[in-house]
Amino acid sequence: MVGRIPGRRLLFAAFVVLALAAIYGIAGLRHPVPAAGYAAGKAGHAPVTSAIRACPAPGSAGVTAGSLATAAVPTSASAGTAVVTRLVAGGSATLGPVAATISSPDISQVTAVKTAATLPKSLQANQPGSSPRVTTQTGRGGVEVNATGAMAQGLAVEQAGSGGISTAQCGSPGTSFWFIGPGQSSASHIELYLMNTDGQTADAQVTAVTDVTKGGPVFGTADNGITVPPHSMVTQSLGGLLQSSKIVALNVTTSFGRVVAAVRESKSGSDQGGWLPQAAAPATTQIIPGLPSTSGSRELYVAVPGEAAASVKVTAVTSRGSYQPTGGTGIELLGGTANEISLPSLGGVASAVKVSSSVPVVAGMLVPGGPVGMPAALATSAEPVQEQGVLVGSPVGAAGSTDLVLSAPAQAAAARVVVSAAGVAINDASGTVVQVRAGNTIVVPIKAPHGRRITQVVIVVSPLPGSGPLYAARVITSRGVIQSIMPVPSSLTWVPEAAVHSSLDALVP
Repeated sequence: MVGRIPGRRLLFAAFVVLALAAIYGIAGLRHPVPAAGYAAGKAGHAPVTSAIRACPAPGSAGVTAGSLATAAVPTSASAGTAVVTRLVAGGSATLGPVAATISSPDISQVTAVKTAATLPKSLQANQPGSSPRVTTQTGRGGVEVNATGAMAQGLAVEQAGSGGISTAQCGSPGTSFWFIGPGQSSASHIELYLMNTDGQTADAQVTAVTDVTKGGPVFGTADNGITVPPHSMVTQSLGGLLQSSKIVALNVTTSFGRVVAAVRESKSGSDQGGWLPQAAAPATTQIIPGLPSTSGSRELYVAVPGEAAASVKVTAVTSRGSYQPTGGTGIELLGGTANEISLPSLGGVASAVKVSSSVPVVAGMLVPGGPVGMPAALATSAEPVQEQGVLVGSPVGAAGSTDLVLSAPAQAAAARVVVSAAGVAINDASGTVVQVRAGNTIVVPIKAPHGRRITQVVIVVSPLPGSGPLYAARVITSRGVIQSIMPVPSSLTWVPEAAVHSSLDALVP
């Protein structure tokens, strides 16, 4: 019997191959390959038809309260709608109450969201997932944006503070998020916001990597089993988990479902504080765009999530070319730690920073400034801009100033920059073509469109055909102080279609 088993397996495998070949043949007859391309005339690309964003601040109470700034820059003339609904305290299988409906693509809009009702007593107490070091509570406020059609294409959603000025970019649901920034010793309040935009419960975990302290690095310290009900928000106070840390990197993951994660830091509960921009996932090459030309210290944060040690080199991409700054070479970092590397020579130099490592790392850079209650302004690693990047809630004139910092770490890059006033069709605005030499950085000051006395604008950054990878960030300044440094996101109107291969390799043992 034992000697006959391999032969039977071969006969069975041959039968499976023949059966699947027949199925593939029938499928090919019934579903011929389409001859036409997709959106933007690109074969192998499908148009974006829906998009979801979630924001913790609109509808919340106290220092975090804010409004919603939205814009969509589509390539099609089709209709579309973005429905803003409130997140439901305690959860709901269906969407919460509608706060606004937006149906004007190609025009930016600021939407006020009233403060959500006070939580009932049953939801004010600590929720499951709390521990002596972590407080888990039901979130009050927050919104989700469900966009379809033209409103989903080139969608940008940001939460805004006073005057409609952006304070953070609203995220999309996912299963893994990374953040890096100051630790508990300088930001005593570190708050995690988890939003669930789906109709089923999500289960999340948080893993922290911090600097080396007297007790050793807080590596792999996990906050597990965080239940996030559908269409709701859960908040966590992580100060106890991150006690005495100077630097912290947080990885939010889900074992079931999806969430949108956001992190807010402040020196006290009454301070405005600031929202950490989401960092790129661990990689052996990280690019941090958006370092302004202001004076002051530059502190590079590098977290090594794995157990292996990292050999790190830093390259500055500046208006004077690329080079290794003082202190940027020969950097050896232990695995499982977050580290601070001082780069004083980059003060006063507009640049991007390239971090090259022997193992995957997460990176960010501290710059003097930040909103009230935030230890500094933070720039984080990001991906290059694909197709276009859309930014709303950008101050000009009396409200403050906005600069774009554009870098081309590899090949030369070129892009069109369009600036439009709120309520004006974005595609009708004239743009300016900017060139960035290979290995260089330029700064593009954003001005109000000619003849308009306004306080905030929408910006579209579109790399031109043939351009090398373009890394970009927006620097917002108010009253002479840098408030935020946000990477320019890719606001796509199309997505690449995955190639389909008629391969049976997976069936062959």
